[in-house]
Amino acid sequence: MAEHSRADHAARQLKLLSQALDSGRLGPVRRLVNTLAPAEIATLLETLPRDQRLIVWGLVDPEDDGEVLVHVNDEVRDTLISDMDTDELVAAAETLDVDDLADLIEDLPDHLVDEVLRAMDRENRERVEQVLSYPEGTAGRLMNPDLVTVRADVTVDVVLRYLRMREELPTNTNHLYVVSRRNQYLGRVSLGTLVTANPDARIGELMDTEVAPIRADTEAGEVARHFADHDLISAPVVDASNVLLGRITVDDVVDVIREEAEETVRGMAGLPADEELFTPPVRAMRRRAIWLGINLVTAFLAASVIGRFEEVLDQIVALAVLMPITASMGGNAGLQAMTLTVRGLALKQLVGGNVRVLLAKEVFVGLMNGVFWASVVATAAYLWFGNPLISTAIGGAMVANLFFAALAGVLVPVVLHRMDIDPAIAGSVIVTTITDVMGFFAFLGLGTLLLLR
Repeated sequence: MAEHSRADHAARQLKLLSQALDSGRLGPVRRLVNTLAPAEIATLLETLPRDQRLIVWGLVDPEDDGEVLVHVNDEVRDTLISDMDTDELVAAAETLDVDDLADLIEDLPDHLVDEVLRAMDRENRERVEQVLSYPEGTAGRLMNPDLVTVRADVTVDVVLRYLRMREELPTNTNHLYVVSRRNQYLGRVSLGTLVTANPDARIGELMDTEVAPIRADTEAGEVARHFADHDLISAPVVDASNVLLGRITVDDVVDVIREEAEETVRGMAGLPADEELFTPPVRAMRRRAIWLGINLVTAFLAASVIGRFEEVLDQIVALAVLMPITASMGGNAGLQAMTLTVRGLALKQLVGGNVRVLLAKEVFVGLMNGVFWASVVATAAYLWFGNPLISTAIGGAMVANLFFAALAGVLVPVVLHRMDIDPAIAGSVIVTTITDVMGFFAFLGLGTLLLLR
């Protein structure tokens, strides 16, 4: 219900905005836009065509510009940045945390990167350069060096007085990090523990050492799993020598989860990760053409199998009528098994011998579904054409294709994963091709054996 209410609210906002834009009255548009959070403004901008998007972008409060730029997708971000002058970009960058600023800087032209870095003080510039030194998609790139550290030998009273002197804590601070004199990570202590503890207690007596820190070279997906496994709001990031570098907060992890989900959905459809709703047609056509070409090659492969049975199709038209049923059922069954397998690989649940267990289970499910639906389809085919041999051919082909669909649905993503190829992107084409080819071959082969003897 909450999801529906948010979707309805967003739809109403978009409708009101469109009406205001159509009327040419920008005052209501400005008021509406600036009642939204930066992430909501970003979503709204992504739903607008380019001309309207730039009008609305010009009405956004400059204090929100940086946060909005961080939340929109890459292609929309490029459009918005191209509409800003250098002073506006520098001002927007100054409002961002170091980790968000590192993401934004990567999309700026080189001369603007220099301008933004020159406008920063030395400490923040060094922090940004430190974050940018790590590969994209790692914990080092996600982390924010802005955190509060304490020593294990100081008392709670000293730490509380230090925090009051600071007056302000970094966003999403729920723990202070305990470090040695060499800045090596020792543990963490929660703010709740500090507030309730004896003022004379030592930090070393209170710190939590159960949750391990995250290495800077850890992949972003692994970071997200670490947060989920331990219900974290923030986590320390260390280098190979256990030196504390920064922290990752849950808002960054939510962005990782969302981006990975979007990439998976787009990849299964062959869409580029940065394509948005209103990408110019020629650019969208070029990007999708490669994927469509791959699908065309696989379609010719399936067609070549059909072509080998031209004689039987000429004589028995019923086979041509029923042929798509086998391929369709096999394709759906294969994608079901593949989706489950890809999820298991993504969550690191498929390791060692349990791949064989999953394969055996999926094959058994495929055979059971094959037998059940083969009886349904065979009965329908007999009632339709009145030929028991056609019914036998379609039933046998259904069982065979659902068996191969289960095999392909598990083995294809596992093999692609071991070859360091993303199975969510390449797997669907391969699995669908296998089920199409095997479905046509089984059905037409059985039809030839039974009907042309």
